[in-house]
Amino acid sequence: MPKEKYCTSEKLAILGEIASGEIGVKDAAKKYGITKTTLAKWRRRYKVYGYEGLERRTHNRSYSAELKFQAVKDYLEGGLSQYQVIDKYKIASRTQLSHWIKQYNHHSSLTAYSGGAKAMTKGRSTTWQERIDIVHYCLAHQHDYRKTAVKIR
Repeated sequence: MPKEKYCTSEKLAILGEIASGEIGVKDAAKKYGITKTTLAKWRRRYKVYGYEGLERRTHNRSYSAELKFQAVKDYLEGGLSQYQVIDKYKIASRTQLSHWIKQYNHHSSLTAYSGGAKAMTKGRSTTWQERIDIVHYCLAHQHDYRKTAVKIR
């Protein structure tokens, strides 16, 4: 992972310059060589998480299935924007929420993170006919790859 360009205290100082009116967002982006989107993300994270929101994360956050479902429901019912939802539930990013929405819309279950289940493992040799049967099984079960993998073991 590349080294972050700015440490937490530097990010806070840049946000402070903007908040005090010393510099505008556009000028700050140009001056510090970052995008306006990055500045907006820093502002949002600082507002929701405080100083910790500007720190570099070394591990992924974990969310319960219930939280994922409620966040998706809040967005899809039209009451909140994606940014409002990620702030309300303290979700790491809009991209994460978008992924859950896509899963929900494809009728996949929203499950809690289970510690990195391995999808790809060293498999056994299969014949051409077995491969065809596996594909047919997978297609017949709405592309449920885990169920298919368990079935063929």
